[in-house]
Amino acid sequence: MNRTGIILLVEDNPDDVELTLRAFERSQVVNQIVVVTDGQAALDYLHRTGAYTDRDAGSTPAVILLDLKLPKLDGLDVLRRLRADERTRRIPVVMLTSSREDSDLLRSYDLGANSFVRKPVDFASFIEAARHLGLYWLILNERPPDGAA
Repeated sequence: MNRTGIILLVEDNPDDVELTLRAFERSQVVNQIVVVTDGQAALDYLHRTGAYTDRDAGSTPAVILLDLKLPKLDGLDVLRRLRADERTRRIPVVMLTSSREDSDLLRSYDLGANSFVRKPVDFASFIEAARHLGLYWLILNERPPDGAA
């Protein structure tokens, strides 16, 4: 499954990163997955600052998988900043979290999340969720043209 596009995974838990990468692999999602482990690194990647100043300007993610609980800047702060910036406001953001709080779901949508997915506990369910995420956001979803702000 690949319609060109990078997946930006913003996740600080190494076990969840490994689980997500394995789930995408088993779901035959072959897109490049870039992993950053905190909210500030996500913004640096997207804005080509900090450690990512040399990142190719044409490698904007097709979708961002954003955890809620992150060091430096939490997922909601990252989402707020993404939606306030002309360069990133149209990138689809999927909140991918283990949170069971309805308030987190509501705040995510209020800030402009495109989707809210609770991480399934068992691996088989997570593989299925990864397959659906890849199918929808990378194959079916129509993205705005490059450079559209």
